[in-house]
Amino acid sequence: MPSKRTLQWVAVAAVVGMIVPSPARAQSQCGGADAELLVTGLSGGSGSTVGPGGALYVPDPVAGTILRIDPKTGDITTFATGLPKRIVGTGGAMDIVFVGSTAYVLITLVGPDVGGSNVVGVYRVDGPDSFTVIADIGAFAVANPPDTQFFVPTGVQYALETYRGGFLVTDGHHNRVLRVTRDGDVSEFRAFDNIVPTGLAIWGQTILMAEAGPVPHLPENGKVVSFGPRSATVREVASGASLLVDVEIGRGRTLYALSQGEFSGGPPGAPALPNTGALVQVNGDGTFTVIRESLDRPTSLELIGNTAFVVTLAGEIWKFENVSCPPYGVSH
Repeated sequence: MPSKRTLQWVAVAAVVGMIVPSPARAQSQCGGADAELLVTGLSGGSGSTVGPGGALYVPDPVAGTILRIDPKTGDITTFATGLPKRIVGTGGAMDIVFVGSTAYVLITLVGPDVGGSNVVGVYRVDGPDSFTVIADIGAFAVANPPDTQFFVPTGVQYALETYRGGFLVTDGHHNRVLRVTRDGDVSEFRAFDNIVPTGLAIWGQTILMAEAGPVPHLPENGKVVSFGPRSATVREVASGASLLVDVEIGRGRTLYALSQGEFSGGPPGAPALPNTGALVQVNGDGTFTVIRESLDRPTSLELIGNTAFVVTLAGEIWKFENVSCPPYGVSH
């Protein structure tokens, strides 16, 4: 989704070089042998983050709330309420990040172009039921339409990540990454062809991004790529997993990605078929190894130590321990 600048090849090489080759196989020998259904009964799934105290923070876009989840016990408390609620099949509160102890939430598909009356953008959480809109992404999108085809003028923003004192936001509909400052300035960081950018992870100045690929989201178009603020090109790190929706950096700087699964054949934006998703590890040869399969339309991935937490559209959070095999991606 973002703009068109260029990263030094040295930084890209560093990111790609930190991934150690390992043979692709049907199932990892480590990778979530210890699986636990940590949470059920959520009204849906979207993004997530690890916040203060090491807890998981997960938006509930249907209810317009942010939930705090104990990663050990699965106990749920309400962190914030009163955010704009989802009004179409997706959207509402999509993702959350923290800057220190302050939470920022990405809200999408709530504007007049889809029958809503709220601002599409980044909201700062000021209290349990109070918020401030710090960036009107919808207004920027309407005033600065993308070069690729679209039918939602305000876009469909997917992921929010902290970056250089501000934020990066992917827009999977407008095919770009936006730069947002905490003062509310919005700009195009990098623009793409029709690749449907989704999840983000940051390593220093280098941005790692998941691509779902255009409809029908074929496996060869599901990619993890890397680029930076001055990159002339985007570097493909790995490809071959259907409808990628997230990427994270794990122990030993090993990369993991989240495949939502086999596309359902529905309209653009429709989720994958149930129980076809997978947690995958990035191999040094540009392929993926399946860590855990048969996930039900996963949307977001977090890693705490050697444990993965996966949020799904089925309203579940799964916990997979021991996702990395020793020596955790570091060569000797």
